[in-house]
Amino acid sequence: MIAKETVDKILEAARIEEVVGDFVDLKKRGTSLIGLCPFHDEKTPSFHVSVGKGIYKCFGCGKGGDSLRFIMDHEKYSYPEALKFLANKYRIEIEEIEQSPEQQESDNRRENLYVISSRAAKFFRETMWETEEGKTIGLGYFRERGFRDDILKKFELGYSPGSWDALIEKTLAEGFKESVLEDTGLAIRNDKGKLYDRFRARVMFPIHNFTGRIIGFGGRTLKTDKSVPKYVNSPESEIYHKSNVLYGLFFAKKAIRDLDNCYLVEGYADVLSVHQAGIENVVASSGTSLTTEQVRLIGRFTKNITILYDGDAAGIKASLRGLDMILEEGLNVKVVLFPDGHDPDSYVHKIGSSAFKTYIEKNQKDFILFKTSILLKEAGSDPIKKAGVIHDVVESIAKIPDGIKASVFIRECSSLLQMEERILIAELNKLRLGKSKKDPRHEAPEPLPPPDEMYPEIAGTKDSDEVQEKEIVRLLLNYGHELVHWDGITDTYIAPYVISNLADVTFDDPACKAVIDEYSRRMELGELPTIQDFIKSADEKITELAISVVSSPYVLSENWFAKRKIYVKNETENMRATILGGIFHLKKRKVDRILRSIRDEIQQETNEDNQAILMQRYMRVKEVEKGISSFLGSVIVK
Repeated sequence: MIAKETVDKILEAARIEEVVGDFVDLKKRGTSLIGLCPFHDEKTPSFHVSVGKGIYKCFGCGKGGDSLRFIMDHEKYSYPEALKFLANKYRIEIEEIEQSPEQQESDNRRENLYVISSRAAKFFRETMWETEEGKTIGLGYFRERGFRDDILKKFELGYSPGSWDALIEKTLAEGFKESVLEDTGLAIRNDKGKLYDRFRARVMFPIHNFTGRIIGFGGRTLKTDKSVPKYVNSPESEIYHKSNVLYGLFFAKKAIRDLDNCYLVEGYADVLSVHQAGIENVVASSGTSLTTEQVRLIGRFTKNITILYDGDAAGIKASLRGLDMILEEGLNVKVVLFPDGHDPDSYVHKIGSSAFKTYIEKNQKDFILFKTSILLKEAGSDPIKKAGVIHDVVESIAKIPDGIKASVFIRECSSLLQMEERILIAELNKLRLGKSKKDPRHEAPEPLPPPDEMYPEIAGTKDSDEVQEKEIVRLLLNYGHELVHWDGITDTYIAPYVISNLADVTFDDPACKAVIDEYSRRMELGELPTIQDFIKSADEKITELAISVVSSPYVLSENWFAKRKIYVKNETENMRATILGGIFHLKKRKVDRILRSIRDEIQQETNEDNQAILMQRYMRVKEVEKGISSFLGSVIVK
């Protein structure tokens, strides 16, 4: 079999629009790509591809899945054969191995690293919010910096106590092994063999992977002692490779996709401040040089990057050449420079959210033009230096794969550089020719439909609760990671809120029940499952359910508002009504069935005493129904 690490690499590389696009002519419609289904004959497109979710769904024949499932269905391949097909497409070398006991142990060890990381994050959070040391030092620091509590909770920030082995002591008592703590870098062994916590007396920034699982940490000291490093970060591990990770991406990916732009900053605090200012499409390279892998990660959501620099001129110049890789990957780059001495974090706190947004909009410049002006200013009137600038700028333009875009920059730079356009073009062509010789491969939220429309195959099944149960699953998968912001609740996520409010409800549909059970199991571990966990489930029924509930064949036309001035509300505008509506619709179905059952028992019961008991029970359940109906009535009116 293929090693799990290789499988993960293949699935990470396989972009759904590219894989499907090799077989289906796809056209943009709303937030989806559509085409004629390759699995059944049709003249009107009903085949949808969601780039953001990485899935396809046909609303004609019902087929759906991820990139791997598409190849298996379309080419009639087995699982290993489909993996080999995708590996070949993305030039990923694979080596087949047998699942030995050692490999099984390796897979288990990898999962243990995720579990201990999640447990450590919980420990740091609890320390900050529930202990005197944490409240005074950790929480005090964040609040002094101006960060709101909802931002601290959303990013799961915490505080590591000052003692040498607080985390070790806590986790070992819960049954974790020392080796797991060492493998994640949460604990270190000194020369004498004594194990101690890596993070002590630091505010903690958990680092999430693409799907939201915690894979590492950044810890900032609050001491002024210069001998103490300001930041300590998790070392590389089986689950954490810093060159493949962007801080904040898990929380930013939806906004990046929706706004078709990604703001790139340097550090953790910059992400928090910009996010708090209402600009949620922001990520950080966490103090490391930007890598090709990170650029490609952004490229999965948008082709536009805006870099927010601080005012350090030397630092800007040093990073200019490294940013050429963004152009090489075919992305558009703009730059915003802040006044000297300010970074995004300090500047947003100085001028406020509204002025900060305005500043960014008015001061962003195309990277090529920005680079040209910076280098020209440094070169001054020195002709030798100016010649170097010309070569440097054209070298950057040569990395742009789009010929039309490159020609536009040549024209604009010829004016800035006071150089004839034809000379720049000649230099550009020379560079491209040289590159091709070296490398022969180089070539110079829409509203969701009503439940009955979403699941037409079961519409009209009056005695089934399947529609309402699937609606709960849809709400969990789409909004489970968002915070509750109603009825005075601000410290819990929607998923645990929903699960706790349905503790008295039994799910009848096996796939829905399996999803609810998985949420309950993972929440006991301090985690929340993601959409991808269910889409990639080994259980095909769960996969089909997940794809069905997060997909929709309907797209709201922009003409409703643009031409007719008719505004259609989105369900996210009143999340309380959306979530509670789902909960109470399901409960009402369950209560109605209980009432029918009691009525049947009363009719069949001949004993008057038993009839009286049943009638009392009926009235109690009726009161419950009345409360539910009252709420649903208020939702309908709203």
